[in-house]
Amino acid sequence: MKHHLAPEAAASETVGSYLALAVNAIPPAWPLTSSVAVNPFIGQSTSDFAEAVALIRRVAGCALTPPREEFARLIASGRLTDDVLEAALEVCPHAGKPSGIADLTTAMFESREAPAALPTVADVVEGVTSTDWTGLIEDRIGIWAAAYFDRGQALWKLANGRGAWASWREWAINDLGAEIQGLKGFASFVAALPSDPAVAAARALQTLGITAEAADLYLHRLIMTLGGWAQYARHLQWRAELAGGSDTTAADLLTIRLVWEQALFTCHRSAIGDLWNESREQYALPVDPTMSDIIDGILQEARERAFQKELAATLSGARPVESDGRAALQAVFCIDVRSEVYRRALESLNLGITTSGMAGFFGVPVLHRPFASDVVEEHSPVIVHPGLASECTTVGSDMLRHEQSARISARLRRAWGRFRLAAVSSFAFVEASGPLYALKLLRDAIPVLRRSPVSSPAPNLAGRLDVATRATLAEGALRAMALTEDFASIVLIVGHGARVTNNPFESALQCGACGGHSGETNARLMAGILNEPDVRAELVSRGIRIPDDTLFVAALHCTTDDRVELFDCQHVGRRHADALTTTRRWLAEAGVSARAERALRLPGSGTGERIPERMLDWAEVRPEWGLAGAAAFVVARRETTRGRDLQGRVFLHEFDPDADREHGYALLEQILTAPVIVASWISLQYFGSTVAPSVFGSGNKLLHNVVGGFGVLEGGSGLLRTGLPVQSVHDGEKTAHEPLRLTVCVQAPVEAISHILENHPDVRALFDNRWLHLISMDDSGRLERRYVGGLGWEELEA
Repeated sequence: MKHHLAPEAAASETVGSYLALAVNAIPPAWPLTSSVAVNPFIGQSTSDFAEAVALIRRVAGCALTPPREEFARLIASGRLTDDVLEAALEVCPHAGKPSGIADLTTAMFESREAPAALPTVADVVEGVTSTDWTGLIEDRIGIWAAAYFDRGQALWKLANGRGAWASWREWAINDLGAEIQGLKGFASFVAALPSDPAVAAARALQTLGITAEAADLYLHRLIMTLGGWAQYARHLQWRAELAGGSDTTAADLLTIRLVWEQALFTCHRSAIGDLWNESREQYALPVDPTMSDIIDGILQEARERAFQKELAATLSGARPVESDGRAALQAVFCIDVRSEVYRRALESLNLGITTSGMAGFFGVPVLHRPFASDVVEEHSPVIVHPGLASECTTVGSDMLRHEQSARISARLRRAWGRFRLAAVSSFAFVEASGPLYALKLLRDAIPVLRRSPVSSPAPNLAGRLDVATRATLAEGALRAMALTEDFASIVLIVGHGARVTNNPFESALQCGACGGHSGETNARLMAGILNEPDVRAELVSRGIRIPDDTLFVAALHCTTDDRVELFDCQHVGRRHADALTTTRRWLAEAGVSARAERALRLPGSGTGERIPERMLDWAEVRPEWGLAGAAAFVVARRETTRGRDLQGRVFLHEFDPDADREHGYALLEQILTAPVIVASWISLQYFGSTVAPSVFGSGNKLLHNVVGGFGVLEGGSGLLRTGLPVQSVHDGEKTAHEPLRLTVCVQAPVEAISHILENHPDVRALFDNRWLHLISMDDSGRLERRYVGGLGWEELEA
């Protein structure tokens, strides 16, 4: 029995719940200034992977796995062996799957059905009128949205204080684009719409004949047609909810798209009535995986199990010899996969050098005001609401003059930029001012003339935090580093960042744990806290004794050229001066080795000598690979992975299961519910941008135009593009990222892991529904048991 939506339910929770479900089915998209990787399938985490494949095919018209030819090549090369194919086939939960490998390979080579999204009203009308209504709607909504969401780029800003729905109605009433294309009376239609968007949405659904059974899928299909505009609005909602508030912008955007459908249907009802009835019925059908979807899921599972076999082989074997006595140097890096290459290179220089890894905000989630700026940045994971504040303090007349000069320079740059873009100066600007840019062009083009960035003053936590609070921050960080005893004389706290030129996606190369910013601020804050005598005295009462001669030094690993800069060493005493000189030499040597290894993957970088130049090349579309290649997350003691060539593909989080057992595995719970989730977002964003770049990627960098100061268009108008550009996952000839769901390996008892999953159903759903793989490790580092869902485990073969 079909359940029709009644007009009386217009402003009820029923219609609002339909809109909310559609909004929550899409991922948020952060602005360019603080862009972070986001799981594009965040709304499908409660669905099985094959079910998500079926759903995305219907609402987005794309496949979620690579072409079958790619799997065929992997089988032919011997990487996908019979045992992994059999195992993947066995764990597939769907009825009607192939009965064996022979049936699987036979079905695999049959043509895969071309993915096609269910038709909207705009699609149906386009087939009748030969007018690109979908493109027109994208264009008109895009023009309004660019002005509505503008963050200071536009010279004429659209007033947006009344909400998206009210703003769009006022704008659309005066927009003649639709009427010129043949949608007569559109302005009058918009003028007659209710002022309450919930009422407008309910009436539109009623007009279109959308039943309760069809509403969820139909609205999901519509919000996908809004691309990045809806995702940016979803980000506004995410931030509001994280702070305890709410935001309806995304729901308003969906209502706007819905009333476009209503207007087209009303205008062309007689021509499309039967066609729309057929399309509408499809939205009410269950979204069940087809045989093609099931086979895709099996092949993807097999590919991931093949990688896991390779990882197991890499982690097996004899461990390298370790140094006796006090460490010569300890360095704590972010868990970022790019750090793995550098950590391995650094440790190879001396047996006394040890490294560890933790999330790169180092346990200090802050709202930070940079030097000479009034803009406040969130230096914390986006799933965490920062509870602290910091700023760069300026002490002394020289520093005050430096800050004032920096502020004046920034204002002059903004004023000059507005002048050269203004209508009154645009025609004469090149002729009158072009020669003034000669020096800038030379400086940007010739490396020796480029200016080096100037370090800002040391940041400090705003407000007066008592000793106990600061000691709690320090204790949490040290336990996360598994560094509570045997401290070296020099301990580096190494954040990471990327320096590039002329790249709107610069923040995507920064530290995801720091909200798309450099990790410098967080590293300097934590190093400063750990050097405070009163904090160290308080830590003694908590079982952590830091020697008097231990110095914590903040550092920044630039991932584009693998150079490490040390901070706040100007007042270091004599007893640490020689050690720091040796440390700098080690860091420089490790950088040479890391660059040589990365050059093997980075096109046009030679043996590594050109890598530093790439980050300053304003025409370089691939300054580095970012996190391309990320495939696993290992939570274990460093000796388990030390000396193993993990090829820059593994997140490494330090973890001592024996020490954490005493605390009820509190650290493991924190790791599985925070860093692992952030890493899964990274992995799945690269996955989506690789397998379905037209939907989950941002297109070609060469065609990008920054809009509103927060996103990019591919061309001059249309949808906001989100995800990774093609140059971030493809080298021009082949993909640079292998699309794999993340494999999480944990060196802890399965009982402890299961207990954590039981207490966190959202995290458990990611593993139960195969968005992530989970494997336990024994004390030797052997992959021991595989999580099979439902809190169950199976033994792995040695």
